[in-house]
Amino acid sequence: MAQGFRLPEILDIARSEGRVTVDDLAARFGVTAQTIRRDLAELDDAGELERVHGGAILRSGVANIGYHDRAALNADGKRALARACAEAIPHNAAIFIAIGTTTEAVARELRRHDGLMVVTNNLNVANILAENPAAQVIVTGGALRRSDGGLTGPLTQNAMGQFKVDIAVIGCSALDAEGDMLDYDIQEVDASRRLIALARRTWLVVDHSKLSRTAPARIDSLRVIDTVFTDCPLPPSLAAKCAEWGTRVVMRAAD
Repeated sequence: MAQGFRLPEILDIARSEGRVTVDDLAARFGVTAQTIRRDLAELDDAGELERVHGGAILRSGVANIGYHDRAALNADGKRALARACAEAIPHNAAIFIAIGTTTEAVARELRRHDGLMVVTNNLNVANILAENPAAQVIVTGGALRRSDGGLTGPLTQNAMGQFKVDIAVIGCSALDAEGDMLDYDIQEVDASRRLIALARRTWLVVDHSKLSRTAPARIDSLRVIDTVFTDCPLPPSLAAKCAEWGTRVVMRAAD
């Protein structure tokens, strides 16, 4: 396959899986590792990917990638960890589901739960759970972020203060080696912090692609999270920190 055809496919794979490896791409395309390294170098030079040892990752900066690209990124992994999270949520619970494509995956897994009261600042979550006639769905209100259906700002914060839910399910755009949850939108960060303070328990849903990204705004440390749901084992040093902090880690890999 000529390079002009390979490069768009390599980008599609990176957007779907979060990263690409030289060995995997060489096997997929039936070319040498050296050829793939040249392809990745060209994509790096073009600002499309960032070279790392053994492959490349999606390039991240001060702006998040688009909603539809985020929704497609590691969709199978998100679905698996979301199923694990939903299975841990009891029937008849009061929960808050925050902004994010991974939290939306959790909502899809809750469409057959009984007796839920779900508060959300995510219009997509509200629409998903509207399919569950046994769930009461409450939308916080706030300023609409048209790109992804998120609601943020003072109205959202005020509405959050009216509730003390059993479980808050939150996401983040990146998770660094120190165990800090990171995001792009300061107002979304403020909403996540508010939820952590108000919920009896806070659960983080985060797929492995977030471990190879960065973002400029800090939400908090995993030390304040009760349970992390993920699709791959955390790096050993981060897993050790979670054990020290008493943060439970639940791993459910994609089928």
